[in-house]
Amino acid sequence: MPRFITLCLALLITLPAHALDTSAGKLTVTRMVAGLTEPWALGFLPDGGLLITERGGRFLHVAGGETRAVAGVPEVAARGQGGLLDVLVPRDFAATREIFLSFSRPQPGGAGTAVARARLSQDGVRLEDMQVIFELVPGSSGGRHFGSRLVEARDGTLFVTIGDRGDGPTAQDISNQNGTVIRINRDGSVPSDNPFVNRPGARPEIWSYGHRNAQGAALDDEGRLWVVEHGARGGDEVNLVVRGANYGWPVIAYGRHYSGARIGEGTHKDGMEQPVHYWDPSIAPSGMVIYSGTLWPEWRGHVLVGALKFGMISRLSGNPLTEAERLKSAETARVRDIREAPDGSIWFLSVGNGAAYRITPG
Repeated sequence: MPRFITLCLALLITLPAHALDTSAGKLTVTRMVAGLTEPWALGFLPDGGLLITERGGRFLHVAGGETRAVAGVPEVAARGQGGLLDVLVPRDFAATREIFLSFSRPQPGGAGTAVARARLSQDGVRLEDMQVIFELVPGSSGGRHFGSRLVEARDGTLFVTIGDRGDGPTAQDISNQNGTVIRINRDGSVPSDNPFVNRPGARPEIWSYGHRNAQGAALDDEGRLWVVEHGARGGDEVNLVVRGANYGWPVIAYGRHYSGARIGEGTHKDGMEQPVHYWDPSIAPSGMVIYSGTLWPEWRGHVLVGALKFGMISRLSGNPLTEAERLKSAETARVRDIREAPDGSIWFLSVGNGAAYRITPG
């Protein structure tokens, strides 16, 4: 059987539905795409189609009950935590057909977090005019902490999260981009109002620093950027990202090293931001959504965070932000990404089940 036909059969949309008990009542969880291998991110197209990245380098277009591999994906360093990572479908996709991908790009002796821009062909089967618009250089030989979430700001610029690459002290050094959130224009150039544009020796792309490994990011309804990042042994954080701010890693933290040793100087230090919320023990957070309230008005503004541990999605609310509920079912095994669809339904990717699911009212 030809490989293309085999892929389509393995990934056809399937519809077994299951119940999920929550504070909002019984919800329905429907498996929408099966047969995925280490899915990392998903994005919605305005025509109802869906894009899915797999860490190993496969990029999928789901439409009309069929799943097809998209050609023209950049070469990725698929080792450790690296590979093909996030996908961003910008607001003007219908006019431009542009998308953005983040990935670990092979380099001599290692890899670095990179962002590519390309156009999705009209038939959705290939990327055209692909251009790498950002690359962390030099990268490193380690396979950890690439970060890689992409968020389109209200002004059309792009936020990109970059992990510390396993080298914590570099997150306090703004002469490199490790452990940062960067902000770039869609062509990769640097916005003139970035906080360190005129700082001698600083990387002008940097928007904030002192992050460990932010693998979830989203805008709230005021246009503010939030990120969720992995701690070490405990101390996973939700942070409200402020222009030019230092989030403290590895000087302050609410966890410990995996050896059990203390991290840095404690939990507070002048000039370093506090998390809005932290988990201890760690939940190994992944993607995040700040929910609109479309289908569940009582959840408007609530933060939903996928977890790679404990088989659940964490729902946080309130001021101060606290964990209000853990959404758990057989389907929520190692959740890697979570998104709100245009109709207000909640979609998530399960690495444990190799599938994409949709949550709707029950």
